[in-house]
Amino acid sequence: MLPVARLMMRGTPQAAVGAAVSTLVPWLFWLGAAIAALVTLRRGLAPALPVIIAAALPAGWWWTQGDVIPLSSLLLVVLMAVVLRARLRWGEALIIGALAGAVMIQLGIFLPPGGAGPLLEQLRQGSPEVAAMLKEFSRQGMDTERLAGLMVSGVTGLVVLLAGVACLALARSWQAGLYNPGGFREEFHALRLAPRELALLVLLGVVGVLFGLPALGMLAWIPLLVAGIALVHGVIGVKGMNGLWLVAFYVLLITTWPMILIVLLAALIDSFADFRARLGRSD
Repeated sequence: MLPVARLMMRGTPQAAVGAAVSTLVPWLFWLGAAIAALVTLRRGLAPALPVIIAAALPAGWWWTQGDVIPLSSLLLVVLMAVVLRARLRWGEALIIGALAGAVMIQLGIFLPPGGAGPLLEQLRQGSPEVAAMLKEFSRQGMDTERLAGLMVSGVTGLVVLLAGVACLALARSWQAGLYNPGGFREEFHALRLAPRELALLVLLGVVGVLFGLPALGMLAWIPLLVAGIALVHGVIGVKGMNGLWLVAFYVLLITTWPMILIVLLAALIDSFADFRARLGRSD
């Protein structure tokens, strides 16, 4: 897709039209967000504003149609791109993105129109098992509508954050391909949360528990997961292993929960141990 990026970077009009058209087409919002992020990473926020606004207009229209994902993804991607450009640290950009996504969840942005009540009623009518479970929750004094709303918002917020991270990675790879070939691979392979960034994630999780903000706990682990994925890429790159190892890794990551836990634990330990540096010295 590098030719697309090269065309978008010929000028602001091309980038603005490309971002607007991509965002308007159903399920191509990620391309518009990536274009906006690319211009932001390369030129800065102020010069990228026309492109961001061009993408935001159709995304706002989708919002009025009940689809909040395009606009929320665009805002998250641009925010993370601004942080990454200013700080040059993926960890900080990911933490800011997770925090912003949690705020969106707490504000109820991802709730369906009319709240979770109609959704609960559909679930009750469509599944006797779900109806029995909800009845049990109600008997225990739980607010089932609030619980359902939190689950819907949490899942949607998680999808938006993951989409945002993917769009940012795509934009960064375009930037490297155009102006610094090989730079993104090197940067991603070195991605690692510093101990202070890890401490901040733990703090956010604790704050979420103490102050009844579950959204923080829902998204705080995403930066650690991305760092774990980067660790696997980095180790395979350092050892010169076959690319099929990456294919197997992603299959396991997508299909098994234990693999996700292993990746999170490996990233946690890597914040202090720095496995890639140790492997590099041992070669």
